[in-house]
Amino acid sequence: MSLQGKVAIVTGSGRGLGLAYAQELARQGAAVVINDVDEQTAADAVATIEAEGGRATAVVAPVGPTETAQKLLAAALDSFGGVDILVTNAGVLRDKTLWKMTDEDFDTVIGVHLRGTFTCVREVATHLREAGKPGRIICIGSPTGQRGNFGQTNYAAAKAGIVGMVRTWALELKKAGITANAVIPVAATAMTATVPYFAAAVEASERGETMPAFFRHDLGFGTSEDVAGVIAYLASDDAAHITGQAIGVGGDRIQLWSHPEPVVTAYHEGGWSTEALQAEAHELFDGQLQSVGETFPPLPEELQR
Repeated sequence: MSLQGKVAIVTGSGRGLGLAYAQELARQGAAVVINDVDEQTAADAVATIEAEGGRATAVVAPVGPTETAQKLLAAALDSFGGVDILVTNAGVLRDKTLWKMTDEDFDTVIGVHLRGTFTCVREVATHLREAGKPGRIICIGSPTGQRGNFGQTNYAAAKAGIVGMVRTWALELKKAGITANAVIPVAATAMTATVPYFAAAVEASERGETMPAFFRHDLGFGTSEDVAGVIAYLASDDAAHITGQAIGVGGDRIQLWSHPEPVVTAYHEGGWSTEALQAEAHELFDGQLQSVGETFPPLPEELQR
């Protein structure tokens, strides 16, 4: 597999997961447009790619506004003559419970994750369609968007919305040869570094050691680099047949998330009145109600901190 001659835009790629994606795309041969809100962070990211013989440039701007999406596309066209791949990774967190979350907390997260994904994809997809070029749209989701998580109303809404948009775009862009997929990463980040459950994994990573097998295999939890291969694969010509999918990856594990499907179907002549539900709901739904949130197995004693 090679991305030689391809051009990629990766939002939120100054550090962490986004930087790992950008570095792997560059390692596979793509020229990369880095994006971050901090000028020095963006410059450092460009330098790491150029130090390995890759090509990169940076756009310093917050993702969300259409103007930023336009700047990102212009940078790809001006610096490298085109665009083939878009990875929408930029995001922020404003975690609070429902009753403490402000309008600003909600709007900020939705603006960067959901609106930022929409504006960037719209800009790149429109250009690709008008140019008659195939392309790859890769949007970053989260397990929170798939199952919910305490204190993350805004983030869950945004990440669930991203997967919904991806499924829609897969339909709309198919004729143009543009794929759209979501990647659901599970990796050590600044956020997970503060969670005691992951302490042993984070400690191993910081020492430059391989994380214990319990994390990598049983939980599918690993490093940013563990996710990057899926990004590069989906960006390649080999993945031209994959679109509209939500693919989970972390550590040694990869998963294909199902589309939501009904787990119970029943019929009642004349419709489901309140009385009919009172009489039959227990029989219909007991044992079939779906779980919410993620549950983790108990930590082995040797990994407890």
